[in-house]
Amino acid sequence: MKRNLYIFVFCIISVAAANVWAQDAQPTPTPTPAVTDKQGVSPEDLKGVPAIAPNYSSDDRSMPDLGRVGVDMTQQRSLTLKETIELALENNKDIEITRKNVRSAEFDLQSTRGIYQPRFNAQTYYDSSKSPNVSIFSSNSSTTVRSLVGNASVTGYVPNFGTVVTGSLNNSRVTTDNPISILSPQDNSSLGFSLTQPLFRGRKFDQSRRTIEIAKKNLSLTDTQFRQRSIEVVATAEKAYWDLAFALRNLQVQRDSVRDAKDQLEHNKRLVEEGQLAPIDIVAAETQVANFEQAVYDALNIVNQAENAIKSLISTNRNDSVWSQSLTPVDSVEIQVPRTTLTEAMDTALENRPELEINKDQKDINAVDQRYYRDQKKPQIDLIASYNSAGVGGNQNPRFSSPFPLPCTTNPTSPACQAQLANLSLLTGNPYGGIFQNRYPTFRVGINISLPLFGDKTASAQLGKSLVEGEKIETQREQIEQGIQVDVRNALQAIRTAEARLRAAAIARENTAKQYDSEQRKLDAGQSDVYKVLDRQTALAAARSNELRARTELNKAIADLERATGNSLKANNVAPKVVK
Repeated sequence: MKRNLYIFVFCIISVAAANVWAQDAQPTPTPTPAVTDKQGVSPEDLKGVPAIAPNYSSDDRSMPDLGRVGVDMTQQRSLTLKETIELALENNKDIEITRKNVRSAEFDLQSTRGIYQPRFNAQTYYDSSKSPNVSIFSSNSSTTVRSLVGNASVTGYVPNFGTVVTGSLNNSRVTTDNPISILSPQDNSSLGFSLTQPLFRGRKFDQSRRTIEIAKKNLSLTDTQFRQRSIEVVATAEKAYWDLAFALRNLQVQRDSVRDAKDQLEHNKRLVEEGQLAPIDIVAAETQVANFEQAVYDALNIVNQAENAIKSLISTNRNDSVWSQSLTPVDSVEIQVPRTTLTEAMDTALENRPELEINKDQKDINAVDQRYYRDQKKPQIDLIASYNSAGVGGNQNPRFSSPFPLPCTTNPTSPACQAQLANLSLLTGNPYGGIFQNRYPTFRVGINISLPLFGDKTASAQLGKSLVEGEKIETQREQIEQGIQVDVRNALQAIRTAEARLRAAAIARENTAKQYDSEQRKLDAGQSDVYKVLDRQTALAAARSNELRARTELNKAIADLERATGNSLKANNVAPKVVK
């Protein structure tokens, strides 16, 4: 009995101790099931994946053609930066189109100036008409009238005052069988002059003068657009030139890296023969050679793309011989970095940027419109004046018969008969005598008035629109100036960044070369392995390429600063011309 009690107490103590131990101990993690999709399938058991070229491996170890498509690499053509820019300006299609626009604007100006060119008008014709007789004074059943007409006039302009002056000379010779006509043939002539002078609207400014002024501004605008496009082409040509310089330098680096890799491969083989390296270490060196050989092809492709970019700028067309040539930039990559402050660069940009000149031309054109529409709001009151002198001549009609008694028939000696004879002698004379003797003058002086009854709403609306356009142009100028400021700031900052990148690249190239040499010596001494040497070799190739890339980026940043300040043409001593 006592024994059973001892066993019971021992069991209770054991259970209590187990509970305390379970609370203090760390819980055992539950095993995580394998990752499966929603259907409960593990990724490695995914079904429905087609087998494409299973166990594929390439056994072709032949080298592809090491050349460039359509280019004879032995046919080298040296190319300077200045030559590149000049050819780009000469052959660029956008530049050629802009040249055409300038010439077109010149012809537009010539055309508008022709508005005030004196005009000569002439008219001559022969006319014959036959009509029934409806007059009681003639016994003819019909009347035939034949006319020969010749008229001429000259119209001239006084542009500064809107004055229009016209002189005209009219002539006609009329032949008729009408017996009541005193003269047949009858010559009629007249010489006349007329003047129209605007007093308000059109006196200081009119549509013709507006057209001429706008044509002048458009010519200036197209000139500025031509210079703007030229700056863009110069900047593009500069960048393309330095891109090709880098691409060729990079090709040299990759080619030399292949030589270094093959030298390292031979060196490793010797170390294997000497027992310092395991034969498997040669495999890594062979892989390095293959990788550098591939890098040569990649570099060659970059050269081809950079060269094609330049050729597209400087070639006349797709059949130009330059497409088969290998271009070689010969200018030094060490160009001087401009030292300028932000204030100086901004002042230069605000003075030279074509966008501001274009905005100014647009503002000037708007000012012409405002001037014209203000003038159109004035009342249209024109002074008109004319003078005309006429003359009549010809021969007495042989068929003439008067339906009334004539003084010379009833009393040949009477004063009335004498006056009739004198008048007949004047009529049968030269018609120009009557003109220059001012026998039959006509004068006219007056005013023409044309006014809208409730104000000229059209002119007011057009003026209001031009004023709004002027405000918009001013806002656009502020926007352009801010954009220029951003360009200049970014360009200056890019130069500083590029200089820092070049410094870092130069240090990296120098130190990487030292590390590569050191690693080679360690390998020879058995203190390194071939993989570290190959890593140093790869890093050296990249460092050599990156150094010139940094220099190229600096040159391109300089080109961007020249473009941002509108100084590309002056900096490269280029003066683009419109070919006539």
